[in-house]
Amino acid sequence: MIDLHTLYTGHAPDVFRFALHLSGDRDEAADLTAETFVRAWASSGRIRMSTVRSYLFTITRNLYRNSLRQRRRHVELDDTLHDPGPGPAVEAERSAQLAFAREALMSLPEVDRAALVLRAVEEMPYGEIAETLGISLASVKVKIHRARRALLELRDAPGPARSPAREEETNE
Repeated sequence: MIDLHTLYTGHAPDVFRFALHLSGDRDEAADLTAETFVRAWASSGRIRMSTVRSYLFTITRNLYRNSLRQRRRHVELDDTLHDPGPGPAVEAERSAQLAFAREALMSLPEVDRAALVLRAVEEMPYGEIAETLGISLASVKVKIHRARRALLELRDAPGPARSPAREEETNE
């Protein structure tokens, strides 16, 4: 039997990274990570070490999906407040690219995004992804392929779908 501290120290960074890719928000990812380990610790079932990562990712994904359902009942705040402090040009370029990548990733359907993140970021095998998401192996492969293709199309699209840094280059 594994204790909570060992479980947390061994898997918290992976769970946080997965939650961050799902939600796109560091605070929400931290909340999802904490709640995941509370749920795992409070679970009455025995956690098998061979599938602990999949188990934790499943909890995280379910918590995220529940938060989406709850969010539908809330009104979103205006997102016009930004940090006015200027940064170095390199940091601005990285920030623009990261924002574009995050926006493109968030435009994908949730299950496609989850499959892609589990494969590309968490380097999870296709079979484990299928088990985590509760879909067939063939569906996992198709979803990952389609998600990658959609992200490439968004990256290469002209006009408003392009990154802000590329738009500035064309305006100069």
